[in-house]
Amino acid sequence: MRLTVISLTAAAVLFGSITPTLRAEVTAENVRKALANGSSHLKKKQNADGSWSEFMTVPAGITGLCTLALLYAGAGPDDDHVRRALTWLRANRFNKTYSVALQTMVFCKAEPTKDLLSIQRNVNWLEQNQITQGYAKGSWSYPAGDTGDISNTQFALLALHEAERAGAKVRERTWRLAKTYLESCQNKDGSWSYQKLDPGPGGRGEATGGRTCAGIASLIICNDAVSQSSATVDADGRIRCCQQGRTDQDDAVTNGLRWLERNFSASRNPGQTGNMYFLYYLYGVERVGRMTAARFIGRHDWYREGADQLLNWYADEVQAAAGRTVVPDYWVGRDHVEKNDLIATSFALLFLSKGRWPVLIAKAQHQPGDDWNQHRNDVANLTRYVELRWKRDMTWQVVDLDLADIDDLIQSPVIYYSGSRNPLPPAEADRRLLAEKLRGYLDRGGFLLAEADCVGRGFDEGFRDLMGRVFPEPEYRLQPLDKAHPIWRAEETIEPSQLRPLLGIDFGCRTSVVYAPPDPPATPRPSLSCLWELSRPGRETEYPAAVKEQIQAAQSLGVNILAYATNRELQFKEEIPATIDAGGPSTTAVRGQLAMAKIRHPGGCNAAPRALVNLLEKAEKELNLRTVTEERLINLTDDALFDYHLIFMHGRTAFRLTAAEQKRLREYVERGGMLMADSICASTAFTESFRREMAAVFPDQKLERLADNDRLLTAAYGGFDLAKDKVTRYDPQTTDDKGPIRADKRKVAPVLEGIKMGDRWGVIFSPYDISCALEKHKSLECQGYTHEDAARIALNVLLYSLQQ
Repeated sequence: MRLTVISLTAAAVLFGSITPTLRAEVTAENVRKALANGSSHLKKKQNADGSWSEFMTVPAGITGLCTLALLYAGAGPDDDHVRRALTWLRANRFNKTYSVALQTMVFCKAEPTKDLLSIQRNVNWLEQNQITQGYAKGSWSYPAGDTGDISNTQFALLALHEAERAGAKVRERTWRLAKTYLESCQNKDGSWSYQKLDPGPGGRGEATGGRTCAGIASLIICNDAVSQSSATVDADGRIRCCQQGRTDQDDAVTNGLRWLERNFSASRNPGQTGNMYFLYYLYGVERVGRMTAARFIGRHDWYREGADQLLNWYADEVQAAAGRTVVPDYWVGRDHVEKNDLIATSFALLFLSKGRWPVLIAKAQHQPGDDWNQHRNDVANLTRYVELRWKRDMTWQVVDLDLADIDDLIQSPVIYYSGSRNPLPPAEADRRLLAEKLRGYLDRGGFLLAEADCVGRGFDEGFRDLMGRVFPEPEYRLQPLDKAHPIWRAEETIEPSQLRPLLGIDFGCRTSVVYAPPDPPATPRPSLSCLWELSRPGRETEYPAAVKEQIQAAQSLGVNILAYATNRELQFKEEIPATIDAGGPSTTAVRGQLAMAKIRHPGGCNAAPRALVNLLEKAEKELNLRTVTEERLINLTDDALFDYHLIFMHGRTAFRLTAAEQKRLREYVERGGMLMADSICASTAFTESFRREMAAVFPDQKLERLADNDRLLTAAYGGFDLAKDKVTRYDPQTTDDKGPIRADKRKVAPVLEGIKMGDRWGVIFSPYDISCALEKHKSLECQGYTHEDAARIALNVLLYSLQQ
């Protein structure tokens, strides 16, 4: 969905402290189980006609809520229960705000094209029933009432927002009236109450977390709908970029966030007597976190803390009596509304499912000032475009580079770093720290997309300086991407006239940094950021054809870069560790610990610098082995070679060993040592060189394919039964020289080649990539195994070597 970034002041509130306060790590398995359990419970309670038993005086309210929860929890329109619910909802019309709003949101999520006429009909009804006079002007209430409230208003605005995204037309007057109402009824401390009343203990004037979340999210929606874009097209069809301009529209949002940060809780509804409406509150927290592009509210990782609360929920006394954590089958709250298991379970499912949406890209907040945010909706609009292209829900975040550490950076597969002025911190120590953070992020598989925005000469100078600090090694320098690079056609073809220069740094197993430098001053063109800002869904038809062509090219390049960087594989939030494992291998050798060395050679010997480190960390974590890493390459002629029982080698280009190196390698293997090697991204040049060198080193033995049932590929040595379960391999595919690239995933037997010394393997070689996979570098052009299976293959080799 399209999101709005708040001002720097509010962002500082969200990132004021980033130390998580979690009770327990939330696992992907438990989240999936909870979603499956809750969905099953709702399905069991569905009536034969497709509806659910209603509550109080809101016809179709529970039916709409349950259907919406099932859709977001993973059931598609073709699911039998969802299909029957849709049939029932399509056959009925309603005249209550909650009912119409929920019906609209269901239609928008399920099959918006099919139901667009019904969606527009509901938009018209909501607009007609907005209160347009009196002290509650701009709000919604129960029909025939004039005392609007924040809850009805929230649901109406959510429905209108989704309807506009689906293609329906919403009048600007509707948004402006609602915006005025929301601002006028905000309390002085930043909170919201149920109605336009002063806050007080008890009653409907009480300011609560749930109501404040409703106010914040609703106001963001309205601001987003009526705000002046920072990129426009004038009457002559000229694109005007970087019209950032300070407005006061974020002040109310900022004040609301400050109240929420001060009062945030994942175990109670702040300010609510008796902790009523807690699940309704969590439903609001999810929306605030997503719409502000924030992982943290204050110092709270809102999704992990909320999910932890829900996963440790006891749905009834029987589960509580078990005295242990039980993933709930359903949820029941404390108040008269949330004691209804259908309502409570639906809110829980909506939080768990929408809050876990994978992060596609993070926008880097950096100095000076707001220079990082020249176009406020650029990344939001690009994310929406990719959502539609890849047909899956996703989100984006803002990450403050001053406050974030590597743990925070790795939550996003891509970081977008843009501006017009020099982004380097003034102090030299801070510059070094920033470079260390970015290097750590890139070392762990991250991808950096940067752009000099607003003809940013200062940014260009600072960014080039920064890359020199991130990569002091001379081989890592910004170079133009050639015409054959996969980025130009990873997803969509770009018209040649719309191509722009891109620079990149090949690091590890792929191009890990892509940079769009500024154009010459005499011939500037709109930046990608500017064009993404213009690409707001629903507004493209207002532009001249030439502008549309530029926008489409920018969107295509954006999705191409993201497809290349992520291989179209995104992780849900709970699938990414909140922190890097600090209990990894030691960096100094200790007696009784396992150590390995990497072999230096001229064929790209350190192209995947963390592959071996990551393998040893896996061995310590999964096999309970004590490991040590020494951050150094060794020559085959180094006497230290014989200190290691297993040595590691990889590469991506052609190479030759000297006669002395060949002799020493043969001596090492004959004495009982073992060599494990792989060809990075299935490099033909390296594979051919490796096979030639092995033939020269071992003229009496030949590289032979290991049988699919070879004991090394089984669990015989305490590892994994790869012979039985097989492994998954990426095989890049393309329709033609201009078509998009796809990396097909296939279940195959591991392909390993080896040289036997008597009855044992002395050399194991994979012609398909293992090292890049160990680094978690995803690339559309890399032929090799998945991270999980590459690790399992390598661990099997390691375990085999220990028992020879």
